[in-house]
Amino acid sequence: MLDIRQQVLIGSLAIVCALGLACGAGPEEAEAPAVAPEAGPAAAPAATLPPTEDTAPDALTTSPRHGEWVDVTLPGSVVPISTWVVYPERSDSAPIVLVIHEIYGLTDWVRGVADQFAAEGFIAVAPDLLSGMGPNGGGTASLGDRDNVIATIRTLEPDERTRRLNAVRTYALDIPSGNGRLGTVGFCWGGGASFAYAVDQPELHAAVAYYGTSPTEAADYARINAPVLGLYGGDDERVNSTIARAEEAMAGGGTSYEPIIYAGAGHGFLGRQTGMDGANMAASERAWPRTIEFFRELLGS
Repeated sequence: MLDIRQQVLIGSLAIVCALGLACGAGPEEAEAPAVAPEAGPAAAPAATLPPTEDTAPDALTTSPRHGEWVDVTLPGSVVPISTWVVYPERSDSAPIVLVIHEIYGLTDWVRGVADQFAAEGFIAVAPDLLSGMGPNGGGTASLGDRDNVIATIRTLEPDERTRRLNAVRTYALDIPSGNGRLGTVGFCWGGGASFAYAVDQPELHAAVAYYGTSPTEAADYARINAPVLGLYGGDDERVNSTIARAEEAMAGGGTSYEPIIYAGAGHGFLGRQTGMDGANMAASERAWPRTIEFFRELLGS
């Protein structure tokens, strides 16, 4: 039989164990740190994507930024280049992005992309490269349906395209609130045009090609001075089959070429973000922030 002292000791131990179980304590529970860990830097907010083709008209209507149509003089022509210019809301000078439209011409979607560049702090300049090529000297809007726009843009010779881009570049660099640094970005037909313009314009500071074909002539790549960023959908082999020649031609050169392929995304993914079972959205959510980062690195923030 236990004496009274043993009974008291056992009873005390039972009480301690019961209290421990009630409080959730256990042998594996880690001891709480004496000092809470220091909080890391707050994550950067996710970049806002440009509107889609469907939402662009409303986005333009509700934008708080100043956008305006300007007529850019084209040397040797009586018809100016109709150009949409959007200004950022900032107190200092801004880098400039020349936005080159798709094969569908200057649409509300392209203007919406320009507006989103302005939201990110850039002066966005989006010319209608079909200016003067439509009825009565009109541009994209005067050409009617897409098939007619596509047929007309295919008649725009590369040298004439460069001449028009040079005229717009000259205008853009004269904008008083600009910082003197300019890059190009293009989509589809415009993506190929952006890459080609890096060949033709030695003073270009940066070029981004969204799902646009690479220059065909190997010798042309030696003329490129601007870093080039290429952004491609994985399900777009027509375009992607031209990536290798650009990689080979620019490998080891003084100018960088960074191609990024987004698995499962289709051609035109930035304007069609809801397509390809979510792959277009996933591509847009990665490609657009990379575009902004690229331009800020090379043009200024």
